[in-house]
Amino acid sequence: MRITKREFLKRSLLGVGGLCSAGCMKLFAADSGKIKPGNDELWKWSKEALFYEVTPRGVKCMICPNECTLKSDEVSDCRNRINKNDKLYTIAYGNPCSVHVDPVEKKPLYHFLPASRAFSVATAGCNLACLNCQNWTISQTSPTETRNYDLMPASLVSSCIQTDCQSIAYTYSEPITFFEYTYDSAKIAASKGIKNILVTAGYINEEPLRYFLKYIDAANVDLKSFSDSIYLKLNAGKLQPILNTLKIMKEEGVWLEITNLIVPGWTDDFNMIREMCEWLYDNELYNYPLHFSRFHPMYKLTQLPSTPVSTLEKARKIALDCGIKFVYIGNVPGTKTSNTYCPNCQKLLIERLGYQITQNHIINNSCRFCNEPIPGVWN
Repeated sequence: MRITKREFLKRSLLGVGGLCSAGCMKLFAADSGKIKPGNDELWKWSKEALFYEVTPRGVKCMICPNECTLKSDEVSDCRNRINKNDKLYTIAYGNPCSVHVDPVEKKPLYHFLPASRAFSVATAGCNLACLNCQNWTISQTSPTETRNYDLMPASLVSSCIQTDCQSIAYTYSEPITFFEYTYDSAKIAASKGIKNILVTAGYINEEPLRYFLKYIDAANVDLKSFSDSIYLKLNAGKLQPILNTLKIMKEEGVWLEITNLIVPGWTDDFNMIREMCEWLYDNELYNYPLHFSRFHPMYKLTQLPSTPVSTLEKARKIALDCGIKFVYIGNVPGTKTSNTYCPNCQKLLIERLGYQITQNHIINNSCRFCNEPIPGVWN
């Protein structure tokens, strides 16, 4: 079944009333309004890709450090780029497999338009292969294998407006792999005054990243560890490209928040965590929030325990001792470490209950009590 734009907006608007009480919601029932493209429909969702070169060995994608070189009809590691007649095409264009309205705090973004809503989309595919992936059912597959929405960039932006969202979040899988769809959507959204958010692992080359960021307002970057060896074995990637991404985002003026998932036996080395925090401080990233997130067993690491809360608390203390001003703990319900405190007077500024804001004492970008400037995008 293929859903029309009119029906999409109708269903989206019918769902908005439930959002206030539920915090976030899926716009459709499990299979309602979705299509599963076969080979005959493949090219409906395709567009010539950006950033590639034709070489004697095939077409080389230049978006990310994988730099896949594809012979005719071969598909990239991220599963959504294909060489057709010596041209590279994305097949993840206008066909998201996940569409939600989320509180922006879920991204997580704690210093960006608090209590606002983000229209959140993802297509299938990822350029990493994390053993602990939370969304492996969409990230470790292809758009040809998921049931997808018909939502081209202009319709995506219209849907965002109709559902009264202040931003679009490109999230859940990896927006770098649906680069062209994200870029075109973000460009239209920016022209309408809608903010654009990347939730990303940051595994991208410099030229496409700078091209991307012209229309990106905020990002949460998943800094998975501070070890090349762990990046290779746990995530099938490298550390340095992510560090470059963090520095470039800061340079380009994108509001930035960083997440570090602490996986027992993999990324819970306190010396490594200290080294990471010292690097963030030395590179003047201490004003950007750092989120330590609790691991829960899933995908290929179901044999591991959940991260002990004491480990997260020690990591937070290390970060604060290193000079990181705003350090949060995620995936632990009810903890006060999800609140924002003034780094000067230590008073509570933003109290969070789950994804809801129960108190906000930031006025004119400053602490209400001592006038200390609080970095972020507050309104």
